[in-house]
Amino acid sequence: MSEPESPGPPATPGDGAAMVPSRVPRGGLVRVQRAQSARRHLRGIHIVLNVFLALALLYTVTLTKQLLIPLVLASFIGLALNPIVARAAHLGIPRWLGASVLMIGLIAAIGGGIGMLTQPALGWFHEAPTAIRSFVPKLRAVTQPLEAANRATQSLTGPARPQQVQQPSLSITAWDIVATTPKILAGVLTVVLLVFFFLVYGDLMLRRLVQASPGFGYKRHAVSIVRGIQYEVSRYILTALLINVGLGAITAGMLWLYHMPDPLLWGAVAMLANFIPYVGAITTTSVLAVVGLLNFNDATSALLPALTFAGITAFEGNVVTPLIQGHRMRLSPIAILLWLLVWGWLWGIPGALLAVPMLTSAKLVAERVRGWQWFARMVQR
Repeated sequence: MSEPESPGPPATPGDGAAMVPSRVPRGGLVRVQRAQSARRHLRGIHIVLNVFLALALLYTVTLTKQLLIPLVLASFIGLALNPIVARAAHLGIPRWLGASVLMIGLIAAIGGGIGMLTQPALGWFHEAPTAIRSFVPKLRAVTQPLEAANRATQSLTGPARPQQVQQPSLSITAWDIVATTPKILAGVLTVVLLVFFFLVYGDLMLRRLVQASPGFGYKRHAVSIVRGIQYEVSRYILTALLINVGLGAITAGMLWLYHMPDPLLWGAVAMLANFIPYVGAITTTSVLAVVGLLNFNDATSALLPALTFAGITAFEGNVVTPLIQGHRMRLSPIAILLWLLVWGWLWGIPGALLAVPMLTSAKLVAERVRGWQWFARMVQR
């Protein structure tokens, strides 16, 4: 009889697994593929719904801009003035009394400034057609090389048809003033009332909003977030306002030294335009260059105020504002320009003025809200 073969050493799991591929049941593989396909479809539907939601929000914001612009403006003014009223409340002054005194003083100061600048502004507005006609001959020395090149090009391509140049005409009728004044007064009154009630009842509304949060831990976290956002937004807006006021005052003093007409008017223009980064400085520089060419015959004297203002605003934007606001408040130039384009397209000039405060506020909120830190990192410089 032959001896039985020895069974040999037991096979390890790696020996057979390396040679025989593992088999997945056909039904299980189909279920996995169906689940992956369903997830892809759900992801695509989610993206499409987000796009439609964004378009609906843009349409709603555009449709309700008459309501939202005063509300947003009043919110920012209230946040900027709230530390003053809060400090007065710590000293024992009731919030309604501190808010009333502050609003009366603010209205008196703004009304006095508007009354002081209205007459020069109207004078420049009515004299704009005459100023433009006198401004064109002063540019001939600059445009003569371009005209010579244009004539040389036309001589090669053939005679060009003479073009009729129409002189610009600016006129405001009494009916335009009557139709516009009630809207302006209603908007101003709305902003004033909203700012007053925000200053008086803003903290009470925030406390009630926090009390609606479930659980003590959530309430404490909500209080920390709300107070931090309120403090940082208030600090940013008030600091930006003071910087722009200082820029306007320095600009007015510089123009007075250069004997430019109506320096207070152009200082106020520089202050308001500086709320629009990059675009505001370029616009103010161009305006000062035109005004200088209208009032001075010498090109050096005419362009010196604009060049000086360009140096002042460059120093302010690259040294003063980063030093005071800090690196955390600095925004990406691309994000600022895109934000300006979007809100300028939606709301016009008010949207361009409010764009950067809204972007900064959104960045500060995104830093403290879970899941939105990516937005803060994306818009930060």
